[in-house]
Amino acid sequence: MLTIHADSRGHALAVRGERIEAAGPLAELSAGHPHARVRTWPGILTPGFVNLHGTELLERAYHPDPREADTLGTEPLTGDALRALALDDARWGASARRGVQRMLAHGTVAAACEPFRIRAVQDAVRRTGLTVLPRPHHPGGTPSLDPLASDLPPEVPPARTPGSAACFAVFDVQDETELTERGTTATCVATVIAGRLLFRRR
Repeated sequence: MLTIHADSRGHALAVRGERIEAAGPLAELSAGHPHARVRTWPGILTPGFVNLHGTELLERAYHPDPREADTLGTEPLTGDALRALALDDARWGASARRGVQRMLAHGTVAAACEPFRIRAVQDAVRRTGLTVLPRPHHPGGTPSLDPLASDLPPEVPPARTPGSAACFAVFDVQDETELTERGTTATCVATVIAGRLLFRRR
């Protein structure tokens, strides 16, 4: 089934399966594909972000289960706090899944990672569908779930064009300038990877 995703500026992507079939103005794509399903999003369509600190966020941090909030809080635990947990494989895998979900909620479509050393993390991340890109060395900056808050220039995938993977994110802002000012924490409304809607803000 062909689905046209459109934003409030009238920009649109026609998606079939895992690929983008067409990109352009909504009116043009709707006229060319009159039987397509149209999904209109508030804000702007973007290629999403590459989080350069995938290793730090997924394998060097623990994302507490909501049921642990009273004792561990809600923010990722690192350093001595992480070591004190003495995590087993099951908790590492669950943490990685929660970490990916939090990254998706910030419009991340790919994470740059060094080779995973913990098999449970590797397997959990693979199952989520998040794109993992090789990272030869630490990029510097400050690990953050918000790709715009890492003290590094944001890494953005190439513009979505016909034939490219259907990976993109939608932010409820007027334009890229507002997105830069506000960040991704409360503005991301949807993240799509390989044609699958993996995150939608309710």
